Amino acid sequence: MGVASSKLEKALGTDFPDSERYFGLDNFGNTCYVNSVVQSLYHCQTFRKEVLDNQQKQPIDVNNMLTSLAELFQILNSQKKKTGSVAPKKFVDQLRSESELFKSNMHQDAQEFLNFLLNAIVENLQKAANKEESKKTLSEDANKVQNKQGKAKQTWVHDIFEGKMTNETRCICCEHVSSREESFFDLSVDICQNSSLTQCLNNFSSMETLRGNNKFHCDRCNSLQEAQKSIKIKKLPQVMAIQLKRFKYSEEIQNNKKLSYRVAFPFELKMCNTSQDCESDPDTPYELFAVVLHVGSGPNHGHYKTVVKSCGKWLLFDDDLVDLVDEKYVRSLYGFPNDFNGTSDTGYILFYKSISHDKEVQHVEKKNEHYEE
Repeated sequence: MGVASSKLEKALGTDFPDSERYFGLDNFGNTCYVNSVVQSLYHCQTFRKEVLDNQQKQPIDVNNMLTSLAELFQILNSQKKKTGSVAPKKFVDQLRSESELFKSNMHQDAQEFLNFLLNAIVENLQKAANKEESKKTLSEDANKVQNKQGKAKQTWVHDIFEGKMTNETRCICCEHVSSREESFFDLSVDICQNSSLTQCLNNFSSMETLRGNNKFHCDRCNSLQEAQKSIKIKKLPQVMAIQLKRFKYSEEIQNNKKLSYRVAFPFELKMCNTSQDCESDPDTPYELFAVVLHVGSGPNHGHYKTVVKSCGKWLLFDDDLVDLVDEKYVRSLYGFPNDFNGTSDTGYILFYKSISHDKEVQHVEKKNEHYEE
């Protein structure tokens, strides 16, 4: 790793940012899915700051996914050297102790791990908030305290990653509309051959007609009716995580197979709220900053890596190895014009950050610096 580290430092030269350290993560038996997601989250500056800030607030004896991640982030953030690798053993051990799914040494799905981790952190934060609230309200009426604790608290994970969508179903017979709001930390979108991410997102929000065996039970008609179903985005998050659904069940092999379809994803993306009662800007510009890529031909085996954009440079993190790459390499992760069934490097989870939010944060930071002076 010493040679590779020296090579990276030499490649970056004077462009190596003083504020960053680029360290790989050792693999502890098929833990590439952990390493790839952790690297993506670590290089999400807003998320990293919240994790490190939270570490100062937690009691020393607390041990959970958030504190383990914060400890790992602190190790990565405080290295004296600029490059190298660290062993995230304590974090992996904590993960395996908390989840039966990730307890074994088997290959796991990176998107499932991302979803588990974010939800586990939310649970940790909410438990800590409820504990603090209980201390402050000991003198209050017991029913009031119980009511307060019964409400799920909004956390900084929600502030960063949570979006909202509305599932609408319109009965063709009586025009009655039933809707259900759902929140999400990531969007999972179907893909098709020789398409683009924009096209996939449009298909995600397109209208579907329910007929035949799929008819909808209309409460107003009190019977099964043909209906039109659509998903509308109500609120866009600061950080948009998008999973390209590359694994599909195949009757031929009686198992899931990988779709290496070519899906072009842009470095800058404009997302639109499609709901009439949207809670954020109608058009939100996003910038790509990380891609978790899958190598191999199936979901139950293969390898995960991640590319991240840091200080204007693209870096490839492959477990303990870190290399400098360019935009051409990132584009090579689009996939293949034909459904290539061999070993392939294809983008799987895309991380976009809101450009407008980044500008707001930079404006506030500069304003605070001005006041400090």
